[in-house]
Amino acid sequence: MEQIKAVIFDYIGTLVNCADYNLDTSKLNLYLALVNEGFQMPVSKFLEAYSRAHEKYRIVRYGELREVTNAIWVTEALNELGYNNIKSDDDCIKTALNVFFKDFIDALKLRVGAVKLFKQISNKKIGLLSNFTYAPVVHFSLNQLDISKYFNTILTSDENGWRKPSPHIFNDILQRLHVTPDEVIYVGDSPVEDIKGAKTAGFTTIFVRSQFYSIKNLTNHNIAADFTAKNLQEVSKIFNQIIK
Repeated sequence: MEQIKAVIFDYIGTLVNCADYNLDTSKLNLYLALVNEGFQMPVSKFLEAYSRAHEKYRIVRYGELREVTNAIWVTEALNELGYNNIKSDDDCIKTALNVFFKDFIDALKLRVGAVKLFKQISNKKIGLLSNFTYAPVVHFSLNQLDISKYFNTILTSDENGWRKPSPHIFNDILQRLHVTPDEVIYVGDSPVEDIKGAKTAGFTTIFVRSQFYSIKNLTNHNIAADFTAKNLQEVSKIFNQIIK
């Protein structure tokens, strides 16, 4: 595959693990941050309203593949509780979301072999493509892990407006990298979002097992990646075979 000019990675699961993270604790921290911003409401009422907004937009996000940022979920929950003058881009919402995601960011740990992969393909363009509802989390965590410097392009579903496996987000990153589908290798861990989406886009695909998905998951979805790997060390070996 001498024509390969770019490698695109998924982020969560593929390049990083998420260890010892508790979503319920983050929701409580979100509530406390909002209270600190001046919103007065019972914790139970807020969490119920937040859950309703989350479920409403989950249907849109997974059914229509349109991304809806967390800021909208929080704003809608507050609107429901009587704070009708709040908008999703208000500073108080951003401040509260930064608190909400802090524990998640701190829980992200680089998978063994990730940096070696980046250095191995340093003569190629490198992109990152992530389904994530709040783009600042991806950019901040990449900087915190000291790997942002390896990427020519970083794109999230929050920024693009569409979620993988929508072709829209794959086409967007192609344009940002200035490459064609046959010039790309895509590495991901989700059978549907990553491998199905990337294959449909015309990329060569590598499925890598993660804490979220096994090779059995890939088989159960009747999706065949071009290559499969148990870890990033095996991805490195595949790169040696197919990247010139």
